[in-house]
Amino acid sequence: MAPGHFLMGSPPDEPEREDDEVQHEVTLSRGFWLADTACTQALWQAVTGANPSEFQDDVRNPVENVSWDDVQTFLSELNRRVPGLQARLPSEAEWEYACRAGTTTPFSFGDNITPEQVNYDGNYPYAGGEKGLYRQKTVPVGSLPANPWGLYEMHGNVWEWCADWYGDYPNTPQVDPTGPQTGDSRVLRGGSWNFNGRHARCALRYGYVPGYRYLLFGFRFAPGQSGPAEPAGRVSEKSLAEPATLRSGPAEPAPTARLAGSGGTPPTLTERIKRWFKDR
Repeated sequence: MAPGHFLMGSPPDEPEREDDEVQHEVTLSRGFWLADTACTQALWQAVTGANPSEFQDDVRNPVENVSWDDVQTFLSELNRRVPGLQARLPSEAEWEYACRAGTTTPFSFGDNITPEQVNYDGNYPYAGGEKGLYRQKTVPVGSLPANPWGLYEMHGNVWEWCADWYGDYPNTPQVDPTGPQTGDSRVLRGGSWNFNGRHARCALRYGYVPGYRYLLFGFRFAPGQSGPAEPAGRVSEKSLAEPATLRSGPAEPAPTARLAGSGGTPPTLTERIKRWFKDR
């Protein structure tokens, strides 16, 4: 993602908004990389030798049942084993900026969503939308449409941990915000497979204690820097040995599925790193 400016939070007239979504101006002065999918079970297992997930029918499913603390341990080991990766969790502001992908609507797809776009509980649609499919589980990463910047499942599937402590938003413009200095809960974003449609909105915030594991909680990481820094870009993977493509703006239209070895489609970041481990 390139450096940019956006309105974080939701406007007062957005349906089904929460009180903690106070809209405020945010400037991200430095670009950052972000994985195009949530971390998969395959990568987690390649790094840790274990799979804590509830839904293990497909290793391409996002890893879940992981706490914020677990993720920090995982990233430390990943960075140790892949020199130069410098993976970290995105800040809450970086996450929302990437989720919105230049849009100002409740979802990057527009004013509403369907289960064909997002994995959520279709029995509880957003703002008068039609009821739809409730899958009752996660789906493989990259199997639903990407947002305008080529990022998959930013809405639904699993809640994604962010780096920040959860706290009240400021009312004044912010530059490169990183949240409160201390707190009791870490930020989760994006909604999940068994939450209502409204929880998948770009602005929806949730917080939970960092040591808690749940089958709804996963993450995606921001590789390339120990903290937000240039260059900017979405991670688009070909092989671990090749440099990832940088994006200075919206990514090119992406396929609705990123399955390893399917018709020459490039693997996701997590698949790319897992293959690197396998070859060692």
